This record gives sequence, C-alpha cells and structure tokens, in this order.
Amino acid sequence: MHILVINQFFWPDTAATGQLLTDVTRGIDLKVHSVTVLCGTPDYGAVDMDSPPRVKIMRSGGLPFSRGKIGRVVSYASFFAGAAVRGILGPKPALVLTLTTPPLISLLGTLLKSMRGSRHFIWEMDLYPDIAVDLNVMKPRSVVTRLVGTLADFSRKRADGIIALGDDMKARLVARGIPEHKVLVAENWADGCEIVPAPFEEGPLVVHYSGTFGLAHEEHTITEAMRQLRDDTRFRFVFAGGGARRKRLEEFCRGERIAMAEFRPYERRSDLGRSLAEGHVGLVTQIAETMGAVVPSKTYGIMAAGRPVLYIGPQGATPARILEGHECGWRIEPGDTAGLVHLLERLEQDRSLVREAGGRARRAFEQFYDEPIGVERILSILGVSKLPRPNPAFAGNTSSTL
Repeated sequence: MHILVINQFFWPDTAATGQLLTDVTRGIDLKVHSVTVLCGTPDYGAVDMDSPPRVKIMRSGGLPFSRGKIGRVVSYASFFAGAAVRGILGPKPALVLTLTTPPLISLLGTLLKSMRGSRHFIWEMDLYPDIAVDLNVMKPRSVVTRLVGTLADFSRKRADGIIALGDDMKARLVARGIPEHKVLVAENWADGCEIVPAPFEEGPLVVHYSGTFGLAHEEHTITEAMRQLRDDTRFRFVFAGGGARRKRLEEFCRGERIAMAEFRPYERRSDLGRSLAEGHVGLVTQIAETMGAVVPSKTYGIMAAGRPVLYIGPQGATPARILEGHECGWRIEPGDTAGLVHLLERLEQDRSLVREAGGRARRAFEQFYDEPIGVERILSILGVSKLPRPNPAFAGNTSSTL
C-alpha cells in the first residue's frame, strides 16, 4: 500500500510534529508499504543527526519557515501550493495522513480522497481555528475565523478518522460538531532508549524547561515565582529552547536581575536526555484557555528522564490527568504564585518527594508512553499495524483511547 504523509516539518527538523512523524514512518513495515512524505525545507531550528528514515522525502521547495506573522502565512501558503502540485501529480496513494502544519493542510487530504479515492486521516497537533482564537490572534466571530472553522470542519467530517492527542482535544472536536466515533485519542510519546533516567544531582533544586516557549505557554506564574526566589541560592531555573515568549522571558530576568535563571538554545535530539536529566523537576506550562486546542508533548520526555512534572495549567488538561493518574508530579493553577513557591520550597526541603515521583514517572512512561507503544497506537488507527490494537493509554482514558 502506498502511504502519503503531508506536513511542513519532517526529519531532520526537530519541531515536535516533525519528530513524532519521523518516529511513525520508521515504524511502518516498508516491506509491505511504501511511504512518501511531502514536507518543507528543514529550517525550524536544531536538526536531528540520526540517519534519515527509509522513506521517499519530497521537499515542497516553498519559502523557509518564519516565526513572524506575515512570514509564517507566506511560508504556509507556499508549502501548501507546492504540496498540492506534488500530491495531485504524484502516484496515487491508498492512504493519506495529514497533520496540522500548515493549518488547513487537511484540505489537500480531502481533495485527494475525493479525486483519487484515498483513505484520509487527520492527525490533529494543534486545533484550528480554536488555538488562534484562544491566543487572541483571531477574533471569535470574525469572517476569517468562521471561514477557517468551516473549512477545517468540512475536511474533518469527510475524513476516515481524526487522531486527537487527548480527551480534552476530543471534547473540543465533538463540540465543533465532529461525530464522536470519528475522533480517536492517541497520546504522544518520547524515546525511552534515547532518554533514560540519570541520578539526581546535588545542589540547588533545578526547575528545567525544554523546548518552545510559545504563545500558548503560561509564563506569569513562573516569572513571579522567580522574582520572589531570585536571591535564594537553593533554586535554579534552566530554559533550553526558543519560542515567541522566550525573548520576553530573558528580558524579564535581565530587568529583574534574576541571576539564577539560565537560557540555552534548543538541544539536539541526541542530547535531549542529558539535558532533561540536569533538572530535578521538568516544567510544563499552558494557558488555561488553550485546553484541548493544544496538548503539551513535553510531558512525555520529562517522564522518560525519570523526572517528575511540574505542570502549570488547567485541571482538565491531559498533562493534569496524567499527573493525577500516575502520581508523577504536581499541578499548579495558573496565577497561583504563592502555591508554586510553597511547592518548590517543600520539594527543596524534602528531595525524596522528587525522587519518588520521578520513579513513578518513568514506570508510567515505560508502560504507556514509550515510543514503540505510542507509534503502535498511530499505526493501529491507520490500519497499517502488524499487531492488535493496543490497550488504553492509562486508566481513566478507557472510553476513548486506542
């Protein structure tokens, strides 16, 4: 069977969608199936130094990815045009998988399904236009918002299946009028061989943030906690990555003379385990309004490293449910700076709480969120798995998770 995958990011890009998609293509049995990936030029940031997947990679030749608003739209449009030409003129795919970079790329999958009789699945990484509305990038009732929503739902309703990253994302899709039976929950993962636990270091309690610090990530609570603790040498904060709010975070720390905060560039995937192991707790943040529109994937790498998760975000979100179900971290309500400071002081005074929660995190990861398990969930949904459908991701998701 010929499988066509369409997403702007793919190997060697280290954007989360590109990494996850690379893992899935590596998991497909190429003795049975052929795989073509339509993607853009690798220009997101750090690159994956591993050998390329043994699939056909077709670069769209569009404009480079840009983090500016206008540049991003132009980059998206050029990729869409290039992918459309290659998808329509290329060999007929039996199965098309579209992700969500750029937004509405699922329409190309719908077109191929209509023109060429392909099966089409949408893997929702970010929910549009919901995320843009939640971040005040688009107005809720504007003409553009309604048009994007109509087109996205048009494609979703005609897809053979939609993969959501958590029950909170599924709830959003169902609320948009998407038939519940079409929405299948498959949570993300990390590589448990690449990221392994390491002994906890002595010294200050290190709160470690890894990856993009973007518009959907809550910053006020952690910045206020750092302000209150800035003269306390028992704590250190490390931010490795980039993102739209990263520069503002750095400027805040310089302005407030917070010397215990350290900023680093994105880590190569091969170095991610070492980087995560430097922390005592891994930080994940999310603006409450974005619950279900995005599902932070940082959680799984932190768990793989045997570190507990410190989640600043809404109670009903997927990371909060994971922490509650496996007792592998702590949730702080956005804005509860006093609660965060109190928690950090308690963890610094009793490091056994950190070590025990970290152990539970790794055990839960090995059972539910390691790469082979996560990849198998996706392959099962697509109907290209050699194995029966895997068990639910964790108790509490049994109604909707494959």
